[in-house]
Amino acid sequence: MSRAEPSPRRILIIVENLPVPFDRRVWCEATSLRKAGYEVSVICPKGRGHDASYECLEGIHIYRHPMPVEARGIAAYLIEYPVALFWEMWLSIKVAWKHGFDVIQGCNPPDLIFLIGLLFRLGGKRFVFDHHDVNPELYEAKFGRRDMFWQLLRLVEYLTFKTASISIATNESYREIAIRRGRMPADRVFVVRSGPNLERVRARPADPAWRNGRRYSVGYVGVIGQSEGIDLLLQSIGHIVHDLGRTDIQFNIAGTGPEWNAVVKLCEEMRLSDYVNFTGAVADEPLFTMLSTAEVCVNPDRVTPMNDISTMNKIMEYMALGRPIVQFDVREGRRSALDASLYAAKNDPKDFASKIITLIDDPSLRQTMGAFGRSRVERALSWTHEEPKLLAAYEALFAAKAPAQRPAPRANPTAERSTSHSSANAAAGRASS
Repeated sequence: MSRAEPSPRRILIIVENLPVPFDRRVWCEATSLRKAGYEVSVICPKGRGHDASYECLEGIHIYRHPMPVEARGIAAYLIEYPVALFWEMWLSIKVAWKHGFDVIQGCNPPDLIFLIGLLFRLGGKRFVFDHHDVNPELYEAKFGRRDMFWQLLRLVEYLTFKTASISIATNESYREIAIRRGRMPADRVFVVRSGPNLERVRARPADPAWRNGRRYSVGYVGVIGQSEGIDLLLQSIGHIVHDLGRTDIQFNIAGTGPEWNAVVKLCEEMRLSDYVNFTGAVADEPLFTMLSTAEVCVNPDRVTPMNDISTMNKIMEYMALGRPIVQFDVREGRRSALDASLYAAKNDPKDFASKIITLIDDPSLRQTMGAFGRSRVERALSWTHEEPKLLAAYEALFAAKAPAQRPAPRANPTAERSTSHSSANAAAGRASS
């Protein structure tokens, strides 16, 4: 680029709860913006095998900071959040100096990144809120109360929306929150779902080693946390093994999180260790091989106000792999999966177990449900359908008050082709874990 040519638009994405590119939604957003001609930088924590303080991947500058603790209780959050905010502020100044940016896209949780956005708005930058989690509902799900911390979360959520020039919602339920609680104009709230990238999320040949000598296997991927209901899943497995006498099913649980030690200990206490394999964090190849080997994939997220309105990444990935699903009957989970899933009664481990056994014993039903899920992702829910919506949101942001010296990014042929089809594809759902 010659000195006479104007600079492309520049985006800084800040995410605190997961490293990049491990955070699949953020990485899809970053690479889509980069392909469309934007300059993109990312600030995120270290972890999950991504521990370099800086690296450039696919033309995207990634700056990572250390995290002292993975929070479980309120006291731990009071350590984690200020430390993360310090590093994010410092690194945003560094990015501004080395690369520059016109927009900060803040991805929650937590809802404190607006403070950085507010500071840089004083210098003419813009702030985009990428709404990943509803934090007041998340707090209530974790701690079971609405106290002063819940009130504080409602306040900072509101301030985040007020700071944002536009908001990106992961489903229609989140869009309603932005409009109702955040008081954002409807034309400044854009739904961009966390659709799987089908070039990355694709079925692998089954590997019998994941069945551990048994006839069938069941797979899970996601956070090992309280609201994710792994304890409920273990109760379901206990019913299957000890009460129903089914010893022909292996369960593989992939992921890490704040409840890891507790659920592993619970598994041992329930005498299920021989039937349950906790893999920890795994790379794409073994992860998708494990899930492709599974006859059934599960989502034991508790029915809570948060989970009811949140669409989980794992649901989309199960569908992309053509796996039938068992989950509790949460609103957005049903909107996403439709007939690709069976739905157990609210937080009922025995009914959950019954649904797993129904699918294990009915290969025809498994095939029908898996094919439906895969087709639904291909036709409506994959990232191919969401990418044009993200680019349209940014076009609206810059069109609202576009600086004369900044041209629109060069059109991306792939995005253009996707845009021509996007209006025919209905959206419903979210992304979180």
